[in-house]
Amino acid sequence: MARQLDEQIAGRFPVGQRLRVLDVGMGQGTQALRLARAGHQVTGVERDATMVAAARQAVASEPEGIRERVRIVQGDGRDTGVHFLPGGFDVVLCHGVLMYVEEPDALLAGLARMLAPGGLLSLLVRNGDALAMRSGLSGDWTTALAAFDTMAYRNRLGLDVRADRLSAVTATLAGIGAPLHAWYGVRVFTDTAPDGTDLPGGPGELETLLAAEERAGRTDPYRGVAALLHLCGVRG
Repeated sequence: MARQLDEQIAGRFPVGQRLRVLDVGMGQGTQALRLARAGHQVTGVERDATMVAAARQAVASEPEGIRERVRIVQGDGRDTGVHFLPGGFDVVLCHGVLMYVEEPDALLAGLARMLAPGGLLSLLVRNGDALAMRSGLSGDWTTALAAFDTMAYRNRLGLDVRADRLSAVTATLAGIGAPLHAWYGVRVFTDTAPDGTDLPGGPGELETLLAAEERAGRTDPYRGVAALLHLCGVRG
């Protein structure tokens, strides 16, 4: 997904421009640090205190020049209007957050308001059009059948969360002034791999796996049955 995000950034902004990035639900700061290392000014928002502590520790281990480009705010992603001025960011990330929000439209509208004109909104959501895939491919037929009639599911952490359909998010993005510009599938072939599975160790195996995933995530019909969707909207 990092390659997809970099592709969208490169296609929208001049080479070398230092972007103002807002990472809502930054977790341990992996994406925020990656972008800070690339020269961008990144503000991360995270509600969970444990994740905030982990992100601060990760930032503290970086060279001073990178540390200076990262700001961490402990807070709820639905309160961006409390912390920031509208139009203050070139790129807004919200990856792996919407599944925990019962009514995501207000959150998305708030994120869109944070974008400057022409800014990029990057979302990573659970694919509601393919909820039956993981259980079906694993032979759990009861769960697979039930998944056709719901947007709710239990994730690998044991939490009851929700998914989003591509059509619904597309309509929402159009309504908040950040219409869908591009979308990709994420974890097309690898979603059924158990947690803790060892990475391929043979010569070139990992590179080949990643290349196959990358190709499938851009290609119909494969991307439509991915576990996750990476959606990119652009502020008008």
